[in-house]
This record gives sequence, C-alpha cells and structure tokens, in this order.
Amino acid sequence: MVCGTRPELIKLAPLIRVLGADATVVYTGQHYDTAMYHRIRQDIGRPGRFHELAVGGGRRGGQLGAAIAAVDEVLAQHPTNAVIVQGDTTSALAGALAANANDVPLVHVEAGLRSFDRAMPEEHNRVAIDHLADLCCAPTPLNRTNLLAEGVPDERIAITGNTVVEALVTALPGRDEEAVVLAAHELRRDGYVLATVHRPENVDDPVNLETILRELNRLPLPVVLPLHPRTAKRVEAFGLTTLLRRLKVVEPQAYPAFLALARCAAVVVSDSGGIQEEVSVLKRPVVVVRRSTERPEIEGTFGTLVPPGPRLCAEVLRWLDDVPGHRERLEHIPSPYGTGSPSARIAAALGQLVRGEPGYARQLSPERVVVPPPASRRPAARVPHSNSSS
Repeated sequence: MVCGTRPELIKLAPLIRVLGADATVVYTGQHYDTAMYHRIRQDIGRPGRFHELAVGGGRRGGQLGAAIAAVDEVLAQHPTNAVIVQGDTTSALAGALAANANDVPLVHVEAGLRSFDRAMPEEHNRVAIDHLADLCCAPTPLNRTNLLAEGVPDERIAITGNTVVEALVTALPGRDEEAVVLAAHELRRDGYVLATVHRPENVDDPVNLETILRELNRLPLPVVLPLHPRTAKRVEAFGLTTLLRRLKVVEPQAYPAFLALARCAAVVVSDSGGIQEEVSVLKRPVVVVRRSTERPEIEGTFGTLVPPGPRLCAEVLRWLDDVPGHRERLEHIPSPYGTGSPSARIAAALGQLVRGEPGYARQLSPERVVVPPPASRRPAARVPHSNSSS
C-alpha cells in the first residue's frame, strides 16, 4: 500500500487491519508535518512492514518524480502480488506509476470520483490512476458510472463502499471521551461551528483565504479552526493573522478527537473531500467551500457547495436556523458511502485478482467475503488494458 498523507492512512487503516502481516505500507512522506503524521500513525493497525521514505515537499513534479523513484526501489527489493493506492494524491499517482513500471497489478481504492474540474491537480491524478488500475474499487454506483463513461471495462470495477465508514466507526469516541474533548476546548454540543481549510485553491490565493476567514468571523457562534500547517504558513505570509483572533484556533487533532468535534458541531465548514464523506456518517451538515466537488452524492442532503464569498455565511446561517430539527432530519438519511465492511470486500476482490480468478471485480456482500491468503508468487496473467489515461 503506497500512501503519503494523513487521509490516506486513515482510509487505508481498515484494510491494513484486514490484511495484517501480508501488507507492506510504503509511506512517502508527502505530508511531512510530524505532529499530524504521528497522531495518525499511532491509530492504525500494524502491517507486516512499514517503509518511511521522507520524500517531503517541493514542487509537484519534483515530488512526484522522487516518490516514483523511491517506491520503485522498494518494489525492486520486495516482490509483491499487487500495489494498492487510495484516492488522488501525488503519492497515489507515484504508487500507480511505479506499479505499472514494474508490471505489478494495481488496485485503486476510492476509484471513479470525478469533479470534472481540470484545474484540480487531483482530477488528473485520479483519472490517470483509474486507467492504469487492474481493479477499480468504486465507493458508489455514481463512481462506477463515471468509470464506464470513460471506457473502463465493467469487469475491472467493483462497487465496495468507502473504507472511511469503517475507519470512522472504529475511531469514533464514546460519549465520555467526547465530553472530555468538548471540555478541553470549552465547548458545548451544537454550540459552535467546526471549520477546516487547506486546499491550494483556497489557501494559496490571498483573496480567497482572506474572504473565507472574514466570513467565518461573521458567524454568530464560536468557530473552532484546527489549523493545517499549510494554512498557518499562508496566513502569516499574507499578513492575515489578525483574522484568527476571534476564531478558536487549535492544533490539528488526532482522528478520534476530530470526530468528536465534528459530531457535536452545529455545522461543519470545510474544503476537505474526506469530511464530506464523514458528515454523512456522523449525520451533520457541511458547507463545502470550493468551486467544485468530486463527491456530489451529498449535495442537497448533508452538504451545500459554495465558493468563497458571502454565500458561505448565508449557508451556515441557514443550517443554524433549526439545529435540532436539521439534526433529526439528517439522522434518517443513509450515507451514500455504504455500510458494513468495504475493506473486506476490497480484500476479497484483491484475492481473486492476484489468484487470476475470473470475475474478480464483481460486487461482493460482506457475508461472502474471504480474506485472501498470502500468495507466494505473482499471477500468471493480468487483465489487459491500456496504460494511458483518458
């Protein structure tokens, strides 16, 4: 499993637990903030091996090249049956390209997401990975439809649900632990707004970042802002530190503590993709501050998409007009990202793939899942497909 960011580790954690000693995790270090990394690292299961590559930051092209070379070296030293990547990061693309260069079967967890916004680097990454992958694990039927529309053969697609559902349920603290988190920040349930902002389109643009911070300052409730390292650097560089004074700025949280804050917030404001999925399990509303989203499944139910500007405050106020009523209504809406054990479904399809069995990508119910045994050799044949992106 090749990954390099906090969200990837969180979402791969259930699959790491399923595969256990048969899994090798290669962490590129794309997210190199030690506080964020170590908080998540201590919460995931133990794989058979864990490689830390420390690729670090830099320009996207240089970071991608360094990550490909580093992963390629690991693959040369450790023969493997398949490479698994999750999502749409630079590290995921590096893992996909390294797998392809080594003729190793590739599995893409969270395949088929599309924003149709070519200005997003992640859109290029996820399209390229999907067209390289031997097995596309699509969280929702809409994701499968996206893949089919691009010519990805149906036999390479499995609808599995999203592993974030398992990761969240496993990490979600009990009510006592939740109360401790709230008390530590002097908060009360439904009495605050939780905000996160870190995407380049928002934080690398001084106008957008200032607009978002000013809109957060207009809200009538306290705003808790776990400050992403990237955002903190931009706030200081753009001279916007005064706009943080009225906000309750906290350090990036361990995953269970963050979930406690999200579950008890009146509204969440975020540009994160993962949070859009998490609120559908926590049954909380989110105002998504972006120009586009690759997760439209929550639009009109749990989420509202708005660009930076006055609509941000207006949409939050709309959710605040009846917090108990909205909470009750959302409680009865099922998450579009599935239930049960997506990681077990992925593991079952993976086992069929590496054993060369036909129909490996058919959707499996959790009851029929068999975790694949360790394999001593690579499969004799792979599913033929083009190595080019669409």
